[in-house]
Amino acid sequence: MPSIKHIITALLSLCVLTTVDAQQKTAFKTDKDFIQIINREFKTAGAQYKVLAKRLPSSKFPKTYYTAKDSLETSNSGWWCSGFYPGTLLFLYQQTKDATLLTQANRILDLLAPEQYNKTTHDLGFMMQCSFGNAQKIAPKPDYKQILINSARSLATRFDPKVGCIKSWDSNKPEYLVIIDNMMNLELLFWATKATSDSSFYKIAVTHANTTLKNHFRANYSSYHVINYNPATGAVIQKRTAQGYTDESAWARGQAWGLYGYTVMYRETHGVKYLQQAEHIAAFILNNPNLPKDKIPYWDYNAPNIPNALRDASAAAVMASALFELCRYADKTNGQRYFNAAETIIRNLSKPPYLAAKGTNGGFILQHGVGSLPQGTEIDVPLTYADYYYVEALSRYKKFN
Repeated sequence: MPSIKHIITALLSLCVLTTVDAQQKTAFKTDKDFIQIINREFKTAGAQYKVLAKRLPSSKFPKTYYTAKDSLETSNSGWWCSGFYPGTLLFLYQQTKDATLLTQANRILDLLAPEQYNKTTHDLGFMMQCSFGNAQKIAPKPDYKQILINSARSLATRFDPKVGCIKSWDSNKPEYLVIIDNMMNLELLFWATKATSDSSFYKIAVTHANTTLKNHFRANYSSYHVINYNPATGAVIQKRTAQGYTDESAWARGQAWGLYGYTVMYRETHGVKYLQQAEHIAAFILNNPNLPKDKIPYWDYNAPNIPNALRDASAAAVMASALFELCRYADKTNGQRYFNAAETIIRNLSKPPYLAAKGTNGGFILQHGVGSLPQGTEIDVPLTYADYYYVEALSRYKKFN
């Protein structure tokens, strides 16, 4: 059972955040003309995902598309991105009420369901919360609830109290690797505590976030990608960046994961230190001299060939979605700044060169994402998670209307 402290904290959080949400709905003004554009974009995106669905092999999940080769790259259900495709379909169904999108979402959810027992990955939040979590919100079912609970249990097995973190990548070496992306998987654990009254999930999420806050961030509130811990003692062995330019550079999507993750931490706990951390990360991003005027970041804020470095639409989409939530919790001045920045991002993502023309891009919505440039994978291509967070950001913007 959750402790009295957790129950009181949750109740206070609900009261405060409900009040803040009500205030901010009237504080921020959406553009009615842009809302109309967004509504049209939802329909176009739905048409795009029908194109994608027709190309997709029945047992596979989409990853990316290579225009030059007219080649769709897919994965099995165990790939970390497998939850984004059904999640995007569900978002689009909510906005368009197109039953074809819901049918496709339900079909792919059946393929994804076995991953609830996958204990080899830290990405079950991405995989299951973004898919079954959204399905449960739209049409709650006992089966969905049990799948999410089982997923949280599987994720919890990767937590080690000696380290204070959920393990990310497995290794044959005496090391314990934790990546900033893992902050995005904690929402599933918070949901599980509310669904089961088992506070162990809550405690794991808070401990992981606290350890990450302590060790992942530099003095300027940029984050490393990977922390290598000693599995026996929990001591930090190494701090590095696998998918960014250098160990000491600020990989753009990593900064967005941190921003989003600590915003969720504040929502779920109402811990002031998490709000402060989210705002510090937002300040690093929005004050960064290498952030372009259109606020679509370069793939790394320290990329050597700026201003000719590749942009990353996926990092931009995650940032926008996070900022649309964070603006609800901030004071009036910062809240307006976050809202304006997020609106700028989605306006620019909603037109060329980032928005794909209907019938192109293999059915994906956005262009110009960067998966991992150092590893030479998914470079300047559409990405399934870019689409997911873009559509989520558009949906969040409409709620201010």
